[in-house]
Amino acid sequence: MADQPERRAKGAPVGRRAMLGMLAAGAAGLVAAPSLQSGWESFLGAASQKDPTGLTGLLPNPGGFRYYSIVGSVPRKNDGNYALTIGGLVDRPKTYTLPELRALPQTRVIGDAVCTDGWRVDNAPWEGVRLADLLDAAGVRDKGAAIRFTCFDGAYSESLTLEQARRSDVLVALKLQDKPISHVQGGPVRLYVAPMYFYKSAKWLSGIEVTEQVVPGFWEERGYPVDGWLDDADRTDGAA
Repeated sequence: MADQPERRAKGAPVGRRAMLGMLAAGAAGLVAAPSLQSGWESFLGAASQKDPTGLTGLLPNPGGFRYYSIVGSVPRKNDGNYALTIGGLVDRPKTYTLPELRALPQTRVIGDAVCTDGWRVDNAPWEGVRLADLLDAAGVRDKGAAIRFTCFDGAYSESLTLEQARRSDVLVALKLQDKPISHVQGGPVRLYVAPMYFYKSAKWLSGIEVTEQVVPGFWEERGYPVDGWLDDADRTDGAA
């Protein structure tokens, strides 16, 4: 992880950080051993299913990422039961299975993950379907101006404007660091919004709804900025 100053979204709450520090210190030695990373990820996934407090969400995760959930238990999805629904103000609503998403043209984006809790992972390779391509396939109606994202944890939501959603560096991601996105990392499918803070990259993605206006997401209803731009983001980058 890069030794760089922390970048935080203005006004974003940081109440998780004190507990994060205590748990991270206790777990750092374990995570540092590559031979134990696979077992550690399995532990995180199992522990999250049993932890109604959400405290396991503050534990370090292999690859430099951290696992965090706003609910105590998140169902697991795979090729047999995953579905991504695209609807709202579109001409052609569509539900994609995981194999169908993999069969679409894939785009690779190298980008950072910067969390408001202070941790970051630089230059991580992400791969998946451009959100703009899925929106084009669905046919956004004239009144469509924003996107609302929902997740199969049953609680989390996020939002982007239509212009933001059409950027070339916004993916419905299927791979992270050249591997399928694991359950712990928000898989099998998650959103990746490269130019924004990581709370915008919703984990366990299950729904994409085109709306007339931005609907604030889970953390935005609790004080986070609706536009979570990173400090050095190029806000003019359009779809390629």
